[in-house]
Amino acid sequence: MSKDPNYAPADSDDPRPRADWSVAGWSTGILAAFVVAALVAPDFVADGVAFGFAAATSWFGLYWQWLLLLTFFVALALIFTPWAKARLGGSAAPEYGRFKWIAMIMTTLLAGGGVFWAAAEPLYHYSTVPPYFAGTEQGSQEGVFAALAVSFVDWGFLAWAILGSLGAIVMMIAAEKGLPLRPRSLLYPILGRKAATSRVGAVVDVVCIVSVAAGTIGPVGFLGLQISYALESLFGIPDVYWVQVMVIAVLTAIAGVSVFSGINKGIQLLSSVNVFLALGLIAVVLALGSAWYVLRGLLGGLGLYIANFVPLSLFQGDSAWTASWTVFFFGWFLGYAPLMAIFVARISRGRTARDLLIGTSILPPIATTVWFAVLGGTGIYVDQKAPGAVTGPLADDGLPAAIIAITSELPMSVPIAIGFLVLTMTFVATTTDSMSFAISQSCMSAGDPGPRLRVIWAVLIGAAAAVLISIGDGGVGALQSAIVIAAVPVGFVMLPSLVAAPVLLRNLALEQGVVSRKRQIGLRATREEAPRVEPDAAT
Repeated sequence: MSKDPNYAPADSDDPRPRADWSVAGWSTGILAAFVVAALVAPDFVADGVAFGFAAATSWFGLYWQWLLLLTFFVALALIFTPWAKARLGGSAAPEYGRFKWIAMIMTTLLAGGGVFWAAAEPLYHYSTVPPYFAGTEQGSQEGVFAALAVSFVDWGFLAWAILGSLGAIVMMIAAEKGLPLRPRSLLYPILGRKAATSRVGAVVDVVCIVSVAAGTIGPVGFLGLQISYALESLFGIPDVYWVQVMVIAVLTAIAGVSVFSGINKGIQLLSSVNVFLALGLIAVVLALGSAWYVLRGLLGGLGLYIANFVPLSLFQGDSAWTASWTVFFFGWFLGYAPLMAIFVARISRGRTARDLLIGTSILPPIATTVWFAVLGGTGIYVDQKAPGAVTGPLADDGLPAAIIAITSELPMSVPIAIGFLVLTMTFVATTTDSMSFAISQSCMSAGDPGPRLRVIWAVLIGAAAAVLISIGDGGVGALQSAIVIAAVPVGFVMLPSLVAAPVLLRNLALEQGVVSRKRQIGLRATREEAPRVEPDAAT
């Protein structure tokens, strides 16, 4: 297998950071080519992406559903093994406190979905009963539970598990063996240390970088469109291109300053602010809306989700609907998985495997279901009191209309709406700075990325989003669909972690002495002491 000339091992005598300009060049070149093509021939690009999206979801959708489901179950099982006591990352103690650590993980994933999708998706499923619950009456209490349950499928336990559990364990153990924090290290279970020098590894790096960059540019572009719409609705500011670009410029500046200052300052500070602001808005919405209605919806929706956990996760009864919802989100999260594994690995040094698995696969999805129940449940509550008050604007104007319509029906509507817009901005900024860091790390053949490289990627993401929205939401929409296409090879990159994570974690636990070797030694001694039977003696 050919060797990558840009590779320098983590334990090299040369301590200087070195960028892998080949991977960086191919990644930026592919993204630039997509942006240019979308400007020059938007219809051709849209048709091509639509064809690729349909093929990817049709051929690989069920595989992704099984991959995410099995990843969650393996992660859940590992929590209860003694191997989970092993400490990851080669550090004796965690680098970050639990609150800051979980805050960085949660806000990196939620992005714009933390507000706009949380408000809109339950309402979409409330307006049109999902096929899995086809016998349920629209608008009934059971219909409300069904709407929330399906939203929990798309943003729940499976999504979080693929992003930060088994892949992060493999990444951290590979890093302890001298491999870099790059997507190629997920191939360590198959290729060993050759994963770091393989040409295949370089291809994996490029594919994963392009995938997560597309998944980040999309929300940034949509944020410009959504906040511009909200500013017109609230203050009469024209919803025009220059306003959208100004929104993206502010977001890019926030993300750039954050990622320049690094994880220890900007990224963890912005993440903590997000969590406190979100908690404050939850309290306000519950106080001004109906806390009892939301609680009932949360318990009913979560119970329905758990009771139908496997069949809902693997549902294929309506292929068009599944491709548009469950498979789309699963593909999107899968596209993020390798670089999220890098980011989680970087901020989780010194934590036990049990900490990591609970902190990625259990606590964040529970918090996410509460968040979706508060926003989506309040939206349904408002719409039931005044039919069409929220579902009407949602049908006419799409995602940003939902949160504006919900807040407009509450007391103190303008301050609350502004709070949600600020939260959305900081959510997306946190995703942008975290993924800019992970992308930059993926472009390093040795050492950590410098602040300039991190800022360059943040600016490139913002610039690409600003260019794409010049042709309307079709450009960023096509790019978001493209991440599902990129998830096809990524799905095979993540596959080895299913088997490798338990094996590597068991070996690490033995090395650290957190589980006893007595049984293994005893079994080996028994085999060695057993009488050997020669072939002719048996005869």
